[in-house]
Amino acid sequence: MTRRLLTLEDAKHAVYGGCILGGGGGGWIKDGLEKAEQAFTLGTPELITVDDLSPEDYVACVSLVGAPSAKEIYVDADQLVDTVKRMQKELSHPLKALMTNENGAATTINGWLQAAAVGLPVIDAPSNGRAHPTGSMGSMNLSEVEGYESLQTYAGGKGEKRVAGSVIGNLDISSNTVRNVSVLAGGMVAVCRNPVNVNYIKEHAAVGGITQAIELGEVFFSVPEGPDRIEAVASHLKGRVIHSGKVSEFELKEQGGFDVGIVRVDDLELTFWNEYMTAEIQGVRKGTFPDLLMTFDVDTGMPIVSAEMREGVNIAVISVPKENLLLSSTMFNEKLLKNIEPIIQKEII
Repeated sequence: MTRRLLTLEDAKHAVYGGCILGGGGGGWIKDGLEKAEQAFTLGTPELITVDDLSPEDYVACVSLVGAPSAKEIYVDADQLVDTVKRMQKELSHPLKALMTNENGAATTINGWLQAAAVGLPVIDAPSNGRAHPTGSMGSMNLSEVEGYESLQTYAGGKGEKRVAGSVIGNLDISSNTVRNVSVLAGGMVAVCRNPVNVNYIKEHAAVGGITQAIELGEVFFSVPEGPDRIEAVASHLKGRVIHSGKVSEFELKEQGGFDVGIVRVDDLELTFWNEYMTAEIQGVRKGTFPDLLMTFDVDTGMPIVSAEMREGVNIAVISVPKENLLLSSTMFNEKLLKNIEPIIQKEII
């Protein structure tokens, strides 16, 4: 048993380590740090392992769904907590813990605030150990469970855009409904979804993924500000820096609640669908999702998510083979990966 009370220092490391594991998505560092501070005003979140619960205990996943670049995003602490309370009312089983959907700057600490507010622990098993664009990719292959009915509760937006509710249906319909609601809410909603038992989590989630993010954050801050940080991160993840230079072209458009676009640096081309999907140098593939591709400011060593990229920024790009990551079973589901291809007009499979 390895229960531990989390600290603000853990949260800082989780946000920065999670940002790197976000691979261009997973939210903004500023949002992650703010939500972490809010969590500790409500209580002290507790991190537990899969072995701290009974195999039949139920855990629900918390998430943020939407396009990070949207201009009217609003999700407050009460809305985050509301999704969990709605889930507790809707679900016939008692919830014993919360899990995050993925690693990212704002998503690794998903659930810390909600857990502190409602008195539940956080389980060290994200639905995925890296960030990913679609709800189905964060569903631990529930899309392959015949007859599975997805329960999702959501809240977000303010003023006339404020929404809250729940949806029950097959996984695609429920996920697409929440994605569409996020657009109407101004770009993003908080979600609590897809409760499953611990046995299922052990088989399909990225067990140990929160600890991985915290440890990566510790490595990041162990090196002084600058390019050496990028090398330290790449080395720790058993990846490499594939290119560095000035961004010559950056295209981003919001498409169906996602950020879709291209980053070009010299002969390097990165495509992204929230997260970076492919890296090619003169047409030669250097990384393909779910490999981890991530961008950094060369001067400071700070990670840069896709939504904050700009022309003229001097960046370095790392590539980490998927074999060196903690990943969900969905990252090996070719049907889900195939859905990326028409969005970015690149081969993934």
